[in-house]
Amino acid sequence: MATYAEKGGKSKKSLFNFKSSRSSDTLAAYIMLAPMLIGFFLFTIYPIIYVIRYACFDYDGFTKATYTGLENFVRLFTRDKAYWISVLNTFVVSLGKMAIEIPLALILAVLLNSKTRINNFFRTALFLPTMISTAIIGIIFSNIFSSYNGIVNQVLINLGFINQGVNWFGSKWLAIFIVVISAVWSHIGMNMILFLMGLQSVPKDIYECADIDGANSVQKFFKITVPMLGPVMQTVLMLAIVEGMKLSDLVLVLTNGQPGGSTEVVMTYIYKFFFSTDAMSAGLPQYGYASAMAVVTALIIGLITIIYLKFSKKMNNIY
Repeated sequence: MATYAEKGGKSKKSLFNFKSSRSSDTLAAYIMLAPMLIGFFLFTIYPIIYVIRYACFDYDGFTKATYTGLENFVRLFTRDKAYWISVLNTFVVSLGKMAIEIPLALILAVLLNSKTRINNFFRTALFLPTMISTAIIGIIFSNIFSSYNGIVNQVLINLGFINQGVNWFGSKWLAIFIVVISAVWSHIGMNMILFLMGLQSVPKDIYECADIDGANSVQKFFKITVPMLGPVMQTVLMLAIVEGMKLSDLVLVLTNGQPGGSTEVVMTYIYKFFFSTDAMSAGLPQYGYASAMAVVTALIIGLITIIYLKFSKKMNNIY
C-alpha cells in the first residue's frame, strides 16, 4: 500500500501538471487572439485617438499642425450650418429608407415563405442587388432617372403624364427620394432573407391552433407573425440604422451633394473635408476640422445607439 507521503507527492505532482497544462492553454489562447487584438488596436483604437487628437489642431497634412483648442468645435456649432443640414439629411434618408424597406421586406418574406420554384426565383432576384457594388447601383439609378434619356422620363412621356423630361436631380427632395429608393433596392434583399429565416422558425402548431379558433390571415399576421418576429425585427432595425447613418458612396455617385450641397449627408460632408474634393475645403484637406466633425458625429451616433438599446430592451420585455 502507498504511504501517505507517496499519496501526497502524487497529488502535488498532478496539481502541478494541471497548472502547467492550464498555463499552456492560456498562452495558446493569447497567441491565437494576438492578430485580432493587434488589428483592433492598430486599425480601431489608434485611429480614434488620432482623430480626437487632431480635432484640437489646424492641420492640412502639409504644414505643421497648429494647436487651436476648441476652435474647430466652435466653428462647427456656430458657423457651419451646412454640417447640420447634412445631419438632418442623413436622418431624413435613414428614416425614409426604414419606413419603406422594413415593411416591404416583411411583406415580401411572407409572400415568398412557401418553398416553390417560382418563390426561389424571386428570392434570388431580390437578393442579387445586395451583391452588387454600391457604385454600380448609383450608376444604374442615375441612368434610369437621367433628365434627358432616362427610362423613367421616357415611360412617363409615352404614357402622357408629362410633356418633357423631369430634372430628377435638380431638386433637393426629388434627389433625396431617388437616393432613398436606390438604397431600399440595394438592401431590401438582405432584410427579406432575415425575415424569411425568422418565419421558418415560427412553430406551425401556433398557426394550426389559430385556424381552429377561426382566425383569418390578417389576424394571424398581426397576432402571431409580427410578435414572433420581434427578435428578428430588432436585428433588422439595427442594421437599417447603421446602414442609414454610414450612407456615403451611394450619395457620392448619385448626386455628390447636389444641387448646391442640399443633398449632402454627414459622411460625404466629412469625407470632402478630409480629402479636399470640394470647394468647401478651400482646396486643401482640413484634417483638424474634419476630425472635430467626426467626433461630434460619433457622439450623435452614440446617442442614437443608447436610445435604440433602451427601445430594444422594452421590445424584449414585450416579446
